Amino acid sequence: QVQLVESGGGLVQAGGSLRLSCAASGSTSGSYTMGWFRQAPGKEREFVAALRWNGGHTFYADSVKGRFTISRDKPKNTVYLQMNSLIPEDTAVYYCAAGRGIITSGTMTAGSYTYWGQGSQVTVSS
Repeated sequence: QVQLVESGGGLVQAGGSLRLSCAASGSTSGSYTMGWFRQAPGKEREFVAALRWNGGHTFYADSVKGRFTISRDKPKNTVYLQMNSLIPEDTAVYYCAAGRGIITSGTMTAGSYTYWGQGSQVTVSS
């Protein structure tokens, strides 16, 4: 079992920045992929970014490339999502996720992930 606890959401003006954190605990050894997804009201959950815990390879949705950065702090078992140049369309509940043995084609699919955080609200005002 892996537990994920998120922090760092909030309200920010368009053009501003926020950093989300996701602290993992429990059975964290192994080949995990850590992902960030988001869900806006009335919309389906969508992929934002992912990171291979061991190798550090990253994946991004086209909508956030160049603006968001996913990173990890191995000693702290924590993954981050740095969000810059935020726009109102980024408003959503952001979820951290973890899964083992996810192949590349599955990194952008919510169903590939086993463990989920509680979600953090990010609101970008215009």
